[in-house]
Amino acid sequence: MYAIIADGGRQYKVEEGQVLEIDFRDVSSGDSLTFDRVLAVSDSENFSLGRPTLNGATVTAKVIAQTQGEKIFVQKFRRRKNSKRRTGHRQDYIKVQIEKING
Repeated sequence: MYAIIADGGRQYKVEEGQVLEIDFRDVSSGDSLTFDRVLAVSDSENFSLGRPTLNGATVTAKVIAQTQGEKIFVQKFRRRKNSKRRTGHRQDYIKVQIEKING
């Protein structure tokens, strides 16, 4: 069984037991999240497609940890002016495990 959910401007195909990194929110590890923007649900026999979402369908996930992505370096360079700048950025994520798909 799988579901397609929308969160943070992205769409994810999720299955029960799957570990996923999503955009950061202020939650602590061990908390439970509920995704109610479910676009589609499929099991071995049936496929339900929402227009645009399915009514009453939810996906429940458990927060495992707060993590950061890889460091991204940004370099700015202006020629002939001896101007160089290098900065870095690490995006914050939360790691969740999908527990249950209702729908």
